[in-house]
Amino acid sequence: MFLLMLLFPEVAHAMGTTGTGGASQGGGTSMLLMLVAIFAIFYFLMIRPESKRRKERQQMIDSLKRHDKVVTVGGLHGEIQDVHENHVVLKIAENVKVDVAKSAISGKRE
Repeated sequence: MFLLMLLFPEVAHAMGTTGTGGASQGGGTSMLLMLVAIFAIFYFLMIRPESKRRKERQQMIDSLKRHDKVVTVGGLHGEIQDVHENHVVLKIAENVKVDVAKSAISGKRE
């Protein structure tokens, strides 16, 4: 019950368990603070890490150059032969070259 009173004072008051002898509490501010706290937690646990990963991936795609060894989303391993604006030419075997969208490159390999 005590936890309920701390987290949701309006609900606790409606249930008659405020512990203040029936005196009214200003719960609008605490509800606003709780919503701000929930948004802050959501931001730091979900939004910020995802935007950081997206930025790192975009930097990797922008830094692709000839002779980089890469892996595509589909699992093809190859070496970049030519870089264009939206795609790369990937050599996957001797005398076998394919055009691959830059967005389909999942990462570089050593």
